[in-house]
Parts: sequence; C-alpha cells; structure tokens
Amino acid sequence: MVEWIISEGLTGYLEAVSEMEARADAIAAGRAGEAIWLLEHPPLYTAGTSAKPQDLADPGRFPVFETRRGGQYTYHGPGQRVAYVMLDVAARGRDVRAFVEGLERWVIAALAEFNVAGQIREGRVGVWVERPEKPPLPDGTMRDDKIAAIGIRLRKWVSFHGISINVEPDLSHFDGIVPCGVRDHGITSLVDLGYPVTMDDLDLALKATFPQVFHKSAGLRRPA
Repeated sequence: MVEWIISEGLTGYLEAVSEMEARADAIAAGRAGEAIWLLEHPPLYTAGTSAKPQDLADPGRFPVFETRRGGQYTYHGPGQRVAYVMLDVAARGRDVRAFVEGLERWVIAALAEFNVAGQIREGRVGVWVERPEKPPLPDGTMRDDKIAAIGIRLRKWVSFHGISINVEPDLSHFDGIVPCGVRDHGITSLVDLGYPVTMDDLDLALKATFPQVFHKSAGLRRPA
C-alpha cells in the first residue's frame, strides 16, 4: 500500500529534499513502504539537470535551488500542489520512460475529474491544455498552456521529486524563468481556466485516479 502524506502550510524546499532522500533510501533498503507526499512550497525556483543559465530571467526574485532531478527551471509556490512520488520503479518494470508517461497519464486522469482536458505534447514533458480563446501561434497552430510540470530522480530504482499541478498560484511568479525551457507557450491553472477547484478537491482526485495508472504487482497500467 502506498502511504499518502499531506503537509499543511508551506514546506521548505531543502527540508523536503532531505525527507525525500531519507524515505527513498529506506524504501530501497526495505525499511519503509512507498509514499506520495502532497505539499506546497514557499515561492522559489528550482534548476533541473538540463537548466540553462539564460532561462533564469530574474535570479534575485525568489530563492533558486539547484536540484539533480530531470528537467530545466520550474517554479513552486503557494497555490500549487506538489506531489512528491517515492515509488519503487524496479517493481514497476524498470522502465523510466514508461514511469514518466505514467505520471503524465495520472495528472491527465486527475484533471479529467474536473472536466479539464489535459494533453501531452511531443518533446515537451508535462501536461498542457488547449486555449482556443487565445490568438493562435505565428504558424497558425492553437496555443496551449502548461498546467503541470514533471521532474523525477531515481536512487536505487526508487523515485523521488515528482509532479506539480497549478491550482491557484500567482502566475506572474513564473515570469522570472523560462518554465521548462519553453518560450512559445504560457502557464495556466485550474482557477485561471475558470474551475473553482480547491487543494482538497485535487488531493481527492489524485488519490482516486492513482490506481488507474499505477499498480505495484502489475507494474504500470497502460491505456487500452
């Protein structure tokens, strides 16, 4: 059974990393079970292993933390649900790409609980929503905005770090970075899209949809 942990208030980033690393080590050693940790951070930027210095547009705005998770720059802050996933990837098939795709499908399933159509894009990790009400891109294609970011790290085949879903963060806080290195697309949230979803609502959706994608004894459940 996966343990669900929900932290109230704001959790410091370094505290969260320390807790995740300790839990991942304990899972790998067989001293603890898998866990998903739901929390919010104070405003901050993180730099993944692929982060480019030029993508940090306002380095003095919020604290910046270098992290060895995959991905580039991302923002965390109040109003954004962070779900840190400490899961046994070895027991789920040892397929990192499939695991990341599973995280994407999990987010999409949770968003669907609120009739939000999340989508994935080739070459762009994360979950996106189409914005037909916005002017199209210069090439005529429909604009889409990012609603969820994904970045993980593995230690002894146990994952940590995870996903972040925008419920009602201050979207102007993303202006200090090029989120995930993508310049031609925007950022949105559930409330920005017109859905009055609370953090508790999203937590219930994440718990309800998790078994649709992940099952330890059978690995990843792929879409039919």
